Amino acid sequence: MLILFRSRILSWACPVLLFFASSSLSQSEDFFDGFEEVTKEPSKGYGATFACGEGDDKGIRTCVDYYNCDPKTNTIISSGDYDGTGLIDIRIQSNRCDHPLQVCCDIPKGGIPPDVKLPNTSTDPMVNPNPEPGIPPDRSTPSPNPVGTVSYCGIRNENGIDFKITGDRNNEAQFGEFPWMVALLRKTGEPTSSEGLALCGGSLITPNVVLTGAHCVSKFQNQPSDLKVRVGEWDTQTTRERLPYQERDVVQIVVHEGFRANNLFNDVALLVLASPVDKYDHIGTICLPSQNLQFTSRDCFATGWGKDVFGRKGQPQVILKKIQLPIVPHNICQDSLRKTRLGLAFALHSSFICAGGEPGKDTCTVRK
Repeated sequence: MLILFRSRILSWACPVLLFFASSSLSQSEDFFDGFEEVTKEPSKGYGATFACGEGDDKGIRTCVDYYNCDPKTNTIISSGDYDGTGLIDIRIQSNRCDHPLQVCCDIPKGGIPPDVKLPNTSTDPMVNPNPEPGIPPDRSTPSPNPVGTVSYCGIRNENGIDFKITGDRNNEAQFGEFPWMVALLRKTGEPTSSEGLALCGGSLITPNVVLTGAHCVSKFQNQPSDLKVRVGEWDTQTTRERLPYQERDVVQIVVHEGFRANNLFNDVALLVLASPVDKYDHIGTICLPSQNLQFTSRDCFATGWGKDVFGRKGQPQVILKKIQLPIVPHNICQDSLRKTRLGLAFALHSSFICAGGEPGKDTCTVRK
C-alpha cells in the first residue's frame, strides 16, 4: 500500500531518520472520537499483595509504579531516587500487576518510604469504583522542574526514557522515543474538564508552534480556542509515567495559502500555542529540512494513536505506535497510482510525498 503524505513542508528526525508531521494513524472525516479504554473491567487499585506472591526474606512484595522500585535490589525506594533503568513488559498477560507500568517489588522489613502507599494485605483485591478515564485528566502531582525552553531538535530516543518496553510486537513506540509527537485535541466544552476529543497528530517545530495537517484544523480557523495540544503523551490510558505530559491551548491557526480541501493539495497548517512548552527528556522539537533536500532512497517514521484498520471497525491505539516506511520516488508513485481507479491521466501533485508500498506494512495495518 502506498501512503501519500500531503506536503513537502514536513518535519524530519535529522539527520538520518525521517518523520512526517501529518502522519497520525487516523485521518479523514472518519476520525475516532476519543481514546478508548484498555479494559472494560474496573481497576483493582494499588497492587494487591496476592498478585506478586511472597517476598521471601525481604518482607512483603507488592505492586508499585516502576520508578518506586530499585531494579538492582528489587526493593521499594523513594520516587525521586529512580535512576532511569529497567525493562517494562507491556504485554498485560505477562505482568502480575494491574498495569504494565507497575512491577512487583519487595518492601523492606524496616518499613517503606513515606511517599509509597501500603497495599491492602487482605486476600480480597481492592476495587476502584472510579476507573481511569479514556483520556486522563491533567496531573495534579508535582512534576520535575523544567530546565528551560527546547534548544535542540530531532533527538530520537530509540531506547526510550526511564525504561525500555519489551513485548512490543505491535509497533509500539518507546516512551519518549519521538519527543516532538503531539496529540491534537478538541475541547469538550466543559470548563472544569481537562479531557478532549482526539482529532489528529502533529509535530512540535518550536516550543510554541505545532505543524499538522490543514484538513484537521481548517474548520477551526475562526475558533482556535476550541483546540488544545498535548505533548509528552505515550499511553493514553494512564498517568503512571514519571514524566507527565503538558497541554497548551491553541491561539492561532495558520493554514497553507495553497491548501485545497477537495484534493488536499498543500495539506499543511501551523498551530500557535498560548505559551511555549517546557523542555523535558521526553519533550522536544523536530528539525525542519532545507527546501532543496531530497528525500528519495530514505526511510521515514509515521507515528500516532489512530485506528489500526480503515473504516469504523478500526480501533484507536492506546500506546503511541510507529511504523518505518521507505520513501517512494515521485515518478514511481505516480505510475503505481495510475494503475488504480485514478486512471492513466492522473497527475500526482508536487506537494505529495509517497511512502510505503510494502505488503501488510502501513499506518492502517500496523501488525506484522
